[in-house]
Amino acid sequence: MGTIVVTGGTGTLGSLVAERLRAAGHEVRVLSRHAPDRPVDLQDGAGLDAALAGAEVIVHCASNTGGAGKGDDVAAGHLIEAARRAGTVGNIVYISIVGVDVVPLGYYKRKLRVERLLEASGLGVTILRTTQFHDLVAMVTDTVAKLPVAPIPKGVRVQPIAVGEVADRMAELAVPTPSGRVPDMGGPQIRSLPDLARVYLRATGRNRRILPVPLAGRAYAAFRRGGHLTPSHAVGHETFEQFAAGRGARGARGARGARGAVGAGPGGAGSKA
Repeated sequence: MGTIVVTGGTGTLGSLVAERLRAAGHEVRVLSRHAPDRPVDLQDGAGLDAALAGAEVIVHCASNTGGAGKGDDVAAGHLIEAARRAGTVGNIVYISIVGVDVVPLGYYKRKLRVERLLEASGLGVTILRTTQFHDLVAMVTDTVAKLPVAPIPKGVRVQPIAVGEVADRMAELAVPTPSGRVPDMGGPQIRSLPDLARVYLRATGRNRRILPVPLAGRAYAAFRRGGHLTPSHAVGHETFEQFAAGRGARGARGARGARGAVGAGPGGAGSKA
């Protein structure tokens, strides 16, 4: 097969997809604004024509939470036009989110517009929607845990999935023949967000009181109704407890390493010059 281009190939998901594709023997071209040999800016299309030359498949993992003029839909428009000009792209594989068509969140709306742009492009496309990654729950918890009492949205359930499992699926779909909209992927469990926050804090050795807080707005109401969940596609395997335990173990190893460095002796990190 020809070259596979991975946008966002230095990010949480894209880097794992690129890794799996290379391990399978594919020629992979990672697109990034910071790539030394092939810098590409999806927001204005700079560098895209050269980056897509000869590409047969694009795995589109890049994402931008910016507002008007800087969102995913703008980037997708540039990508689609460049793919048309390349003339060799048979499949654009896109990662989307479960609930983009029912949760009226600005970021979700832009993801839905990308889906529609791809479907109307005349190009071969494959669209995979997944639930939120374990990493997102961890990030939210880490943010609120900086406070003495950690506020978490009340009444919201989540179905987190391991990013590595999503990367496996995206790599499987990165073939010249497009599949259209494929079945959703959801994590193995549906749990309340406050409950998972407590799990993560315990696993990472932090003692914070979780304060469930009601929010306002249509997006919050849609989350409370479970529009972002896919119980009939709970195909993930790694539970959030397993993910959190791994994070806790890595944190403990890092702390032990730091203590060892402090006591390293003359010339070490803990010595005085």
